Amino acid sequence: MNIMAEDAQPFESDDEDPHDQIAQLETQLEELAESMARCRKIKLMSQVSIAGGGTWMLAVAIGLIALTPIAMMAAISAVIGGTVMYGSNTTTSRELDAAMKDAEVRRAELIGRLQLRVVGELE
Repeated sequence: MNIMAEDAQPFESDDEDPHDQIAQLETQLEELAESMARCRKIKLMSQVSIAGGGTWMLAVAIGLIALTPIAMMAAISAVIGGTVMYGSNTTTSRELDAAMKDAEVRRAELIGRLQLRVVGELE
């Protein structure tokens, strides 16, 4: 899975303007943040699926709901599918977090290389 920004340009070019590189990193960070938000939503839906399927199976086991094969298969599928999606998105969110930290470090390095001047205080 490619977790990098879709249209991201390489940042290692020395002849490219640092301001442009910083702008590209900002764009990449925004795209990574949006991807992270999607991962959180999918993880939440996965947790709901696991809880719903587990609750359904518990209700059948206790006898609150009649045992029907289709309903039981759906509950088992919800638990298994939710578990797989939760695990997958946990891994993806860790990768996105690492990519975001890397981009933030590169942005900080670029900003540190700029010759910034201190503006005097207005009185």
